[in-house]
Amino acid sequence: MIRATTFAGKRIAVFGLGGSGQATVASLLAGGALVSAWDDGEKSREAVARAGVPLVDLRSVDWSMIDALVLAPGVPLTHPAPHWSVLAAQAAGVEVIGDIEIFCRERRATAPGSPFIAITGTNGKSTTTALIAHVLRAAGHDVQMGGNIGVPVLSLDPPAPVAGGQPKAHDAPVAGGQPKAHDAPVAGGQPKAHEKSRIHVIEMSSFQIDLTPSLAPTIGVLLNLSPDHLDRHGPADDAALAMRNYAAIKERLVAAADVALVGVDDDQCADILKRRLALGPVAPFSARRPLKPGYCEHDGWLICSDATGLAVKLATTAGIATLRGSHNVQNALAAIAAVREWHAIDGRQAVVDWQAALASYPGLPHRMEQVGRAGKVIFINDSKATNADSTEKALASWDRDIYWIAGGKPKEGGIRPLAPYFGRIAKAYLIGVASDDFAATLDGHVDYVRCGTIAAALNAAAADAALSSGAEPVVLLSPACASYDQFRSFEHRGDVFRDLVRAMPGMTDGVPPA
Repeated sequence: MIRATTFAGKRIAVFGLGGSGQATVASLLAGGALVSAWDDGEKSREAVARAGVPLVDLRSVDWSMIDALVLAPGVPLTHPAPHWSVLAAQAAGVEVIGDIEIFCRERRATAPGSPFIAITGTNGKSTTTALIAHVLRAAGHDVQMGGNIGVPVLSLDPPAPVAGGQPKAHDAPVAGGQPKAHDAPVAGGQPKAHEKSRIHVIEMSSFQIDLTPSLAPTIGVLLNLSPDHLDRHGPADDAALAMRNYAAIKERLVAAADVALVGVDDDQCADILKRRLALGPVAPFSARRPLKPGYCEHDGWLICSDATGLAVKLATTAGIATLRGSHNVQNALAAIAAVREWHAIDGRQAVVDWQAALASYPGLPHRMEQVGRAGKVIFINDSKATNADSTEKALASWDRDIYWIAGGKPKEGGIRPLAPYFGRIAKAYLIGVASDDFAATLDGHVDYVRCGTIAAALNAAAADAALSSGAEPVVLLSPACASYDQFRSFEHRGDVFRDLVRAMPGMTDGVPPA
């Protein structure tokens, strides 16, 4: 646990007592803060009261006596309207922060310069975060992974002082084509063994960034941007403004980083890269276009090129089931770039077998997770795909023979942006409240059936896929919807799907060795 010593003796209000809220309270108490904790939900209050958390109804406190409000990221800060606790804090001039801000202040006070890699983007954050952590562990480091990926940042081990002084960011340009000591071994001998480092690898949502005013990671990674959660970032009647607000929040993560890594496969991120060039070291990465300098794919290889075009082949994702699809090319490029650039500024030599590290990546639940095989049919759990942009990545991973399970609580725009991929879909199986809207979009383009539930959809899709003439038909749960009409979360939805698949006759795990 990270003890919040920078808040010792201060009166801190904490609102929101889920996992991160409970970790925040424990951290603050261990650091000597005076804590008043509250949640609107009675069940949440009862659960933490049994654990001895000091509960105080924040509606009754004298806010002039409060030094800071620590807000859970799921609680509205600005839109569609600020939460009542935010309004009370702001009226009294009390700062409103999140748990990652506490981490940043502790890092600055106790271990300045300790390695901190922060990752954001609309899609792929969790996969990239987990992949960075996996590669760093393969290189022998002590990796503390948390944040939006599901592990509260304050429950991690604390930042450790940097041995031998604080590393400095190298001068731009960052990405270079020459082989480096941290690439796979080259002729001429082994580099010296590196010292073990403790590295914090933290996934951050836009909500978390908005609550972290002193965010300044060693390496900041921005993957991509597309409309998502716009109701939390702007007025309902101005989607364009909401999107600009959303992008501006995401940009803060790379603007303040020692070294910024920016995906340039969408126009907004490309613009962010241009603005960041004036601020310090930056490296672009792309799964779609050649870059000089930068990280990109060429002839199936993930490469790093310098400004002259001199390139180093690093690895390939071909044949790695847990990194299937072009979106995972982007994720892998970002992960390699983050580790490679951190090793460059760290100043200590280390060898990374990039291919072995990628090939041994186990993947994450609910993100293109292969959960079974029955004969030639594979079953993919992509429940994390809660919007059309995420589902696009899944549909793009197969050219044909997709038996697609879709639906749930719809988001703005529905599945109309997926029309270019309709030709890849053999049949769609619609579930949840989005069924009618999705059926209207698919009508005349894709054969579909309304199934209502995941169980009914799975049974129908499996039966149809088994009759396919394709070499490897896929039953794909990639809903393009939120889960809350039938499930507690996308994790619950994916767990139900996985359990149903594995209970089917003749099912094996079907995951090929890397």
